[in-house]
Amino acid sequence: MRKAVLMITTMLFVIGTIGSNIGPALVDERPRLVLLLSSRNRNLFGSVPYIDLTSYLTIGFIRVLIAGIALYLVGRWYGTKALGWVEGNLGELPSIYKWTERAVDKAGSVMLVLMPGSNIVCLLLGHRRMAPQKFVPLLIIGILIKLALLWRGGKLFEDQIKDFLGYIERYQWWVVGGLFVASSIQSARKGRPKSN
Repeated sequence: MRKAVLMITTMLFVIGTIGSNIGPALVDERPRLVLLLSSRNRNLFGSVPYIDLTSYLTIGFIRVLIAGIALYLVGRWYGTKALGWVEGNLGELPSIYKWTERAVDKAGSVMLVLMPGSNIVCLLLGHRRMAPQKFVPLLIIGILIKLALLWRGGKLFEDQIKDFLGYIERYQWWVVGGLFVASSIQSARKGRPKSN
């Protein structure tokens, strides 16, 4: 079971990176595919003008729920090792991660509702041993609130989203290429051993 969850988490990370990078080019043509790959806020928001509400809710909800539960389990089962891996991949933790860790320690339930798609929040709550019976309902509530707000925001700014995506359409594959280069550089930097 643990190996399966690690495999799922790794797969979600890989396809999530791909989905985030191709999102700007394909969200207007293939919004369901983009959301299946990565239901990050920008993809959820950007897909609104191009997707029906049922698909948006179904795909977005399931994708965020699976990632949240998988990361919670990794944090619960691997705790310090998982957090060490995150820190090793990021080098010195940015202040936002330190702030998130303090916020989770003080108000874990609130943080989960406010940031249900946050990898670090779900990982920390697993590590901090929040009861699954509490984690899953709060995660569901947070996801529903997130989807509702992003859908509403996407509807309010529908014209601006279309204009922005229309503007970058001419250069969309350059943008995608740039995002993949940035991801590759970031991964290469993470993989380098730290100098003492």
